[in-house]
Amino acid sequence: MKNIKEIKLAVTAIFAIVVIYFGLSFLKGINVFKKYSTYYIKFNDVTGLEESNSVYVNGFPVGIVRTIDYDYSKSGNIMVKIEVDRKMKIPEGSYAEIIQGLIGGTTLQIRLGNGKLLNPGDSFYGSEERGVMAKAKELMPSVEKMVQKIDSILTSLNLLLGDQALNNIVTNTEGITANLRITTEQLNVLMKNDMPTLMNQLNCVAQNANDITSQLKMIDFIATIQNVNNTIAEVKQLTSSMNEKINSTQGSLGLLLNDNKLYTNLNSTLISADALLQDLKANPKRYVHFSAFGRKAN
Repeated sequence: MKNIKEIKLAVTAIFAIVVIYFGLSFLKGINVFKKYSTYYIKFNDVTGLEESNSVYVNGFPVGIVRTIDYDYSKSGNIMVKIEVDRKMKIPEGSYAEIIQGLIGGTTLQIRLGNGKLLNPGDSFYGSEERGVMAKAKELMPSVEKMVQKIDSILTSLNLLLGDQALNNIVTNTEGITANLRITTEQLNVLMKNDMPTLMNQLNCVAQNANDITSQLKMIDFIATIQNVNNTIAEVKQLTSSMNEKINSTQGSLGLLLNDNKLYTNLNSTLISADALLQDLKANPKRYVHFSAFGRKAN
């Protein structure tokens, strides 16, 4: 009886160990019934990578990370052992990347090359690519500088918006816009109401101009100019004739203007007449006598 109990305990312990093994393998994502091929990847840095992390090719899970060992004989040489589906063939030129997610979790991505196929147990190199988080960390210095510039721009923008001159410009712009709107409305009214009247007046002016042009076409300018020329010629002839008569001693006007003796006699007569008038004014009684009883003897 005692031996039977011991056998049962041993079988139970073995069964428990098997269940624990398969359970842990299942939790790690390991299919113990599936055949795997083993490969080794050399890394200088495996930050974030842990055993049992999934191995992906083109986004499809093909295996797991089995172990991570540090080679103390070579500084910075870390060997990662992976197990992938035996059907999965890895060619030469392939490399692995440690991809860190934005919200946690790390995976191992294999980028396939184009060379000959590696044999199980061969090794290839891991890239320094750290995934999105690594790129974000690399961008942090640039982002910090950008944030500083944005902060400086916002500060300048706040100062600019708080400037009274800018407010005055905005106010003036609003006033100008309002004036332009009013002017546009007035112009629309003018175009709608006054423009027809103005066009009618312009049409009347154009019609009058056409009438005047028609009348001007009816005038015989050549005959008119000929008459003017004839009149000017007659005036010239009359003027010439008068000049000849004035310069000639024939006729009264010519004698008057050209005979010095006649001029002297006329001048002497005028002087005598003037003296007579002066004496008449001074002694009127000498020339005219009025008396109620007749003329007195001198």
